[in-house]
Amino acid sequence: MIILADENIPFAKESFGTLGETIIMSGRAITPDVIKQNNVEALIVRSITKVNSELLEGSSVKFVGTATIGTDHVDIPYLKSKNIQFVSAPGSNANSVAEYITAALLFLALKNNFKLKDKTLGIIGVGQVGSRVAKKANALGMNVLLNDPPLARSTGDWKYLPIKELMMADILTFHVPLNMEGRDATYHMVNESFLAKMKPGSILINSSRGSVVDNNVLKTVLKSKKLSDVVLDVWEKEPSIDTELVKLVSLGTPHIAGYSFDGKVNGMFMIYEALCMFLKIPLKWKPDKMLSDSSRPPLIFDNENCNAEKIEDAVDKLVSQMYNIKIDDQNLRKIIELPADAQGSYFDNLRKKYPVRREFQNADVKMSGCDKRVAVVLAPLGFKII
Repeated sequence: MIILADENIPFAKESFGTLGETIIMSGRAITPDVIKQNNVEALIVRSITKVNSELLEGSSVKFVGTATIGTDHVDIPYLKSKNIQFVSAPGSNANSVAEYITAALLFLALKNNFKLKDKTLGIIGVGQVGSRVAKKANALGMNVLLNDPPLARSTGDWKYLPIKELMMADILTFHVPLNMEGRDATYHMVNESFLAKMKPGSILINSSRGSVVDNNVLKTVLKSKKLSDVVLDVWEKEPSIDTELVKLVSLGTPHIAGYSFDGKVNGMFMIYEALCMFLKIPLKWKPDKMLSDSSRPPLIFDNENCNAEKIEDAVDKLVSQMYNIKIDDQNLRKIIELPADAQGSYFDNLRKKYPVRREFQNADVKMSGCDKRVAVVLAPLGFKII
């Protein structure tokens, strides 16, 4: 079998190479000609590769896997019509995104000198990611409001509120798929009307898809100072993003919320397993050794760092040791100084060369005289208490 995989998928050569000849290249360089000339039979992508009839018509592709939660970049009906097996990786990087939101919330609290326990967080989209964000926000003592129309209809659960009831939340965070049309369309759901209804001085976070938010309208609203802060990990027209908008947001990152090492390896392995099943052969490779992190020394908290009155400060210090979100923001802001024709490749390189970021579960925290209430917060966030 000839397999073509995105170069941003870790260990693609090592894993898929056990199943056949494996070609590794940039996801943006995957074209119909490349697929046909190499007689590709299995295509493994991430979200930047549009998989549709234009890419695959007349090819030998029998299997498509995306090592991502989202599938809006894949024309699933087309694949079905051609009897091409398709798999995604639901939940693979959900925890990574939830940890990104945790870091962003702690950053905003420090920046604006407020306590998260005094704030209400509205979560729009309560699937694999949103549900994890809710758990971590609850651990931080936040009041959490949930909105998810499909789940509201399927479960009848009253905890899923109408969108209008989230408009007075202090912070809104979006975890929805990009649906272009239909009852649950999300394309430009955050438009002029939506933003006008948000609580003055509130905060908006988007780590779902860039086009969920109308970036031009958001730019106008930011200039008006109606919102206190905006955090964007996703942008319209990636990789050629609006650098004026980058200047205006409080935190801007290059679509890396789900880019933890653990999340990317999980996504890869889910697709690898599915391809083995498709080929009806046993697993020939496992990522266990890749994910072990036994060399990391325990993080130690003592009374000086975590007295009961400064729990959020203590958690922020710990989270920053695992993931300093400000570094990703600083790196993206360098795009502002580049000529327009160099900005797209810079954005892509930030993702391609993204440093190893481990999830909180890889940190053992040694409590040395700390208030037990800190441990109650840390465990739901994913840290291991020893």
